[in-house]
Amino acid sequence: MHGIAVRPGHPVILGLIKRRIVHPGEPEYVPVIGVPGYPVSAAMTMDLFVKPLIESWLGTNSQDDTIVQAVLTRKIVSPPGDDDYVRVAVGRVDKRLLAAPLPRGAGVITSLTRADGVLVIPRGVQGLEAGASVSIRMTTPLAELERTIFAIGSHDMTLDLFAQALLPFQRRLVSANVGSQSGLVALRRGETHLAGTHLLDPETGVYNISYLARYLAGVPIRLVRWAEREQGLMVLPGNPKDIHDFSALARKDIQFVNRQRGAGTRVLLDYLLAKQGISPQDINGYDQEEYTHLAVAVAVASGRADCGLGVAAAARALGLDFVPIASESYELAMPITFADSELAAPLFRLMADNSFKESIAQVPGYNTSKMGSISFEGTP
Repeated sequence: MHGIAVRPGHPVILGLIKRRIVHPGEPEYVPVIGVPGYPVSAAMTMDLFVKPLIESWLGTNSQDDTIVQAVLTRKIVSPPGDDDYVRVAVGRVDKRLLAAPLPRGAGVITSLTRADGVLVIPRGVQGLEAGASVSIRMTTPLAELERTIFAIGSHDMTLDLFAQALLPFQRRLVSANVGSQSGLVALRRGETHLAGTHLLDPETGVYNISYLARYLAGVPIRLVRWAEREQGLMVLPGNPKDIHDFSALARKDIQFVNRQRGAGTRVLLDYLLAKQGISPQDINGYDQEEYTHLAVAVAVASGRADCGLGVAAAARALGLDFVPIASESYELAMPITFADSELAAPLFRLMADNSFKESIAQVPGYNTSKMGSISFEGTP
């Protein structure tokens, strides 16, 4: 048979090949599994078919799966004809267990490395709403959740360095990239320990503070500076389309790739377009959205787009050229109750460590001179 009603992993081949018997007692047929080429699909095939087959041959059983109930942090749309396997990051905030869907797609390898568990949406169900109670098959031990710091908000590549530096402190940083505005909403709902944010107020030119009153009114919050980072246009090596400023985005021969609604980079883009009198309708690809800086860089590197707005580090990671546009403040918003907790203590210890700050400053386009300082504390 070819094809199963599962996503990812749809183009699986399952079959038996008749073999020539050399010695009495040898099996007449050999099972054959055709594994899909995309890595996430391949991993799902191994989990669903190869692992049980090998265990059957060996006469062993792996440890029973741990199933937990968690609250879904955002809406998921699912194809109605397939069992949909969705990888999620899991964290405990206060007394609630929360599941944040990770970026999907058969080629999104980070969903394998970041996942704490798998949510199965059965065929016939076209999606789940945020706040739904869901069953998660855990791939991470439950004990790990007690030392897990759960982050939902804007994507920043240096948070991966932060996660590595926290390991000696017996802390685990798990992040889901949903954009700055959605991160602040998650804070208001009590669904995350902290949210990365870089939202520009077009009227004042100040980052983040005015949005606290809009999304977190009445919630005691600490806003901590992480880094000043450079945003610009990522273009192919050599800049073959001769893109040097925002005016080029309105050209008919330029294909742009955007960030999703609610992302701080999208807010910055709209602000700069308005300043230059450029209408979004004049930009090819304005509605083509990606959820991370690296995803935008991939779109440019693969030729799907001629340029996209993002950080210099993402451009460097994929060998792209970079046209600087603006400097912005990336900050971490967190409830004061979490900020003062033992769980959060290593965060502030690292942000005060000069060697750690220097390691972040080595990333292209980052300035950490204000890291760890508080830009707002109180109830907005």
